[in-house]
Amino acid sequence: MPISPNFIPQTIHTTLGSHFYDEVEPAGFSEFTLRYRDNEAAKRIGLETLSAEEWLVHFGRFKPLEGSIQKPLALRYHGHQFRNYNPELGDGRGFLYAQMRDIEDGRLLDLGTKGSGTTPWSRAGDGRLTLKGGVREILATRMLAALGVDTSKSLSLIETHEKLVRGDEPSPTRSSVLVRLSHSHIRIGTFQRLSYLEETNQIARLINHCITHYMPHCADEDGSRQTTKFLTQVCKNAAITGAHWMQAGFVHGVLNTDNINITGESFDYGPWRFAPTCDPKLTAAYFDENGLYAFSRQPPTLLWNLTRLAETLLPFASKVDLEAVLEQYSSIYSEAFIDSFLQRLSLVRKSDNKNHKLASAFWDFLEISRIPFEQAFFDWHGGIISKQRAISGPCASYYKNEKFKPVLEELEAFEPLNAAALSHPYFRREKPVTMLIDEVEEIWAPIADKDDWTLFENKVLDISLMQSALAASRQTPQ
Repeated sequence: MPISPNFIPQTIHTTLGSHFYDEVEPAGFSEFTLRYRDNEAAKRIGLETLSAEEWLVHFGRFKPLEGSIQKPLALRYHGHQFRNYNPELGDGRGFLYAQMRDIEDGRLLDLGTKGSGTTPWSRAGDGRLTLKGGVREILATRMLAALGVDTSKSLSLIETHEKLVRGDEPSPTRSSVLVRLSHSHIRIGTFQRLSYLEETNQIARLINHCITHYMPHCADEDGSRQTTKFLTQVCKNAAITGAHWMQAGFVHGVLNTDNINITGESFDYGPWRFAPTCDPKLTAAYFDENGLYAFSRQPPTLLWNLTRLAETLLPFASKVDLEAVLEQYSSIYSEAFIDSFLQRLSLVRKSDNKNHKLASAFWDFLEISRIPFEQAFFDWHGGIISKQRAISGPCASYYKNEKFKPVLEELEAFEPLNAAALSHPYFRREKPVTMLIDEVEEIWAPIADKDDWTLFENKVLDISLMQSALAASRQTPQ
């Protein structure tokens, strides 16, 4: 394969040594059909020029990319699953396939897989991914990216034409292999495994690796200070992601410690949901019977997970210093929540008091009124300048209610970040793009019944339209 001059293949993870992974063989699929290819994401890593045949070879058969990892790596980690520690985890149906640099910002990127075959960590599973699971992950990541959430990118989905048996889908069901881009697959559970094995030297090695390749600004000759800086950055990353989930009305569903990475991207999508209304108790996983990972419990759950990370760092910094970092989480999250809220509505920041009063009034209204979640943000995007559009739209009756007056009063003080962007065709619609579970099922039904991908393709285009509109509205005009 000819390599773009901007494509810089790397093998950074292999420098950690084989203690952190197992070399594995990808599954030998006999038949392939390309179902999705994100060429914009491919451009970021210099792979947009791959032919259709080359794409299948590299992302279906997993022939090594030139100069990159020669054998896929199934990463080793442990983790708390619904607060129960599990030392039997690890990449069970995926692997790290390649690493490279983002052409635009130079950051390290991982190409990870899902559904690529069994590994030593498959735990009697078949190592496969259902086609529906792949479709759902694409829809989740596209929607989250459009809403400004830092998320893994779904680069490729290839149907592999095997028949799978699953308890949560009509079986046999179709199979696929997904390739996603993320800045890191180093999890809180990666540190937990080393702590469980009492391998202090390896933890030190992992801290240095993370700082060298992901957080060079945290480097410090004082080991204790460096460790606290590292934890502070991971806390910040997680808090920002959590705040963005809340503003997107997103429920991840399975916030185990092995699903939280150090660089903060949202990833590993299973039973996710977007909230129809602001329901604090909304859960995504049918097996989350006690609502541990319910919508409103996501921020404190992230702190619980970060506390587990801090425990693994005790050999390198004092308990007092690490606890002091964790105590900052609430204020970091609160600030990220306000930033994300203003971003969602594309409003110019005011004094802290005004920002908090508006956010509090808006969110109180969301919960009390149970107005359609995404519609409320759509109607008032740009603030008071959108009043006429909002009060003549499908949710006009909500805004005539006395309960909305506090929001309206606070909105009066805010200006749109980019008023011109509100002329985008997206904002001339009556309703926003949404990704509710019923819509996902409607998209999947014709694929399952008659291999008709029209609704899926139309939804991807619709999300792209929304993304361009929201991105423009967040940019300060020149």
